[in-house]
Amino acid sequence: MKILIVEDEPAIAEVVAAYAQREGYETSWAPDGLTAMALWESEGADLVVLDLMLPKLRGEEVCRRIRARSQVPIIMLTAKGGETDVVSGLDEGANDYVSKPFSPRVLMARIRAQLRPAREVRPKSEGAAPLLCAGGRIEIDLERVELRKDGTPIPVTRSEFLIFSTLASRPIRTWSRDEIIRTALGEDYEGFDRTVDTYIKNLRKKLAEPGHENGWIRTVYGFGYRLDDAETQP
Repeated sequence: MKILIVEDEPAIAEVVAAYAQREGYETSWAPDGLTAMALWESEGADLVVLDLMLPKLRGEEVCRRIRARSQVPIIMLTAKGGETDVVSGLDEGANDYVSKPFSPRVLMARIRAQLRPAREVRPKSEGAAPLLCAGGRIEIDLERVELRKDGTPIPVTRSEFLIFSTLASRPIRTWSRDEIIRTALGEDYEGFDRTVDTYIKNLRKKLAEPGHENGWIRTVYGFGYRLDDAETQP
């Protein structure tokens, strides 16, 4: 698997590349936003580690351009570590957010979590039928890792897909934020539990329609979230 490291400080890029290569990943490096887009167009990547304060083209714009065309995992690695910055980064389409100064080991754990197959929600048998919810209007195709509404694919990130699939796996249950993180994103995920709220907000935007402005995801105040439609079926 290949990781694109977008970082204007060579020393930091070298550390990230060294740790990634030690775990068997191939790496490429872009010192600015325009080079990052050129490398993305020519070589692609399985995951992007993205600084925000870049020359030539800011990281937020790099994220938007990549996300408009691909659901590749994006981890923002930046000195902008305030809560507002984190929420903004996730809203832009990032899958995770790591603040500088950072632990290379923690960053690698986050990379592994993003690249880990979605085995927690995949059926054991090949060719299993998609899960259905919202009266059969929303399909969760666990084999293709695809979310569809009325037969049309919905462009969701990997984390959003895993979270919605987790809610659908036991639709009557109310899930706490911590339970959603552990089940959907893995035990080694070290993000803020409140980032779940951002993922839920993004899912609601993508699934909402008149009469279902919450995207079929109900907030159970003081507890967490559950699907608004208990008729999920295999």
